[in-house]
Amino acid sequence: MTKKTIVLLYGGRSAEREVSVLSAESVMRAVNYEAFQVKTYFIAQTGQFIKTQEFTKKPSETEVLMTNETIRLDQVIKPSDIYEENAVVFPVLHGPMGEDGSIQGFLEVLGMPYVGTNILSSSVAMDKITTKQVLASTGVPQVAYTVYIEGNDLEKSISESLQSLSFPMFVKPANMGSSVGISKAENESELRKAIAEALKYDSRILIEQGVTAREIEVGILGNADVKTTEAGEVVKDVAFYDYQAKYIDNKITMAIPADIPSDVMAQMRRYAEMAFKAIGGCGLSRCDFFYTESGEIFLNELNTMPGFTQWSMYPLLWENMGLSYADLIEQLVVLAQEMYDKRESHLI
Repeated sequence: MTKKTIVLLYGGRSAEREVSVLSAESVMRAVNYEAFQVKTYFIAQTGQFIKTQEFTKKPSETEVLMTNETIRLDQVIKPSDIYEENAVVFPVLHGPMGEDGSIQGFLEVLGMPYVGTNILSSSVAMDKITTKQVLASTGVPQVAYTVYIEGNDLEKSISESLQSLSFPMFVKPANMGSSVGISKAENESELRKAIAEALKYDSRILIEQGVTAREIEVGILGNADVKTTEAGEVVKDVAFYDYQAKYIDNKITMAIPADIPSDVMAQMRRYAEMAFKAIGGCGLSRCDFFYTESGEIFLNELNTMPGFTQWSMYPLLWENMGLSYADLIEQLVVLAQEMYDKRESHLI
């Protein structure tokens, strides 16, 4: 049997590039090498494409992928050199220049199937402000928020936030994930500092009402036929689940399935499917909710390329549903090819 090629793209230019490396190393070890071979390509922080390892069998536990610290510039290639007929690209890329529609557009021009959501749904979901505006028309509940756009009147934006929201507030770059650039503000001084911090990462800033809530997440898989998982819960050992807590200090554990009433779980799964379809989603996403002590449900965000390490929430949610990590990867490849064929059929 001829093995199908998975082209694993990882790294990237965003501040989430370290998470991408962890995800890519997990994928390369979990692939079913009886059905697939894997070719890896590193996108450096500078944007250069670099050809890295190829695998026809499971790599050893000591095998690592190239990073910006171990870069080999003699292996730089043209971006278009990743093209291979009948291969499927798995862009394990998080954040801007990877999860925002840019790499998806490149792959569509190149004529290659790819895992994950398409150009439009990727860009909509990447921008937290646009996501909220789209979902507002669907009836999916969201926490109150205000917006600051760089170049607008900062004092007016702060005044609006103080009038319509109460502390604590969470300040977020609109186009980042993995909690990069997010700060919690307990007073006006901290709000100003948080906006300045968020502006390092984006010119569009979301200011959200803080809520006392549990963080519940639902996995989504499919194209036209959308499936959802039972919910899982992020259990924190810290007050604020930031990038350091998530990926460096490992200050979290997960409860799968989440200990919540069955009707609440069913409602979250419905909201997740509604949100996914509203943005035109395909392939995969993870839908993150807040669940308050009073029983309120708020959709926090849609993540179209969630963390994909073996200990990440998304693959663990599907494992709980009976779909192993290796089988999940294989299913995503099938969905990618299906969407590619559908897009091609529309070009008449």
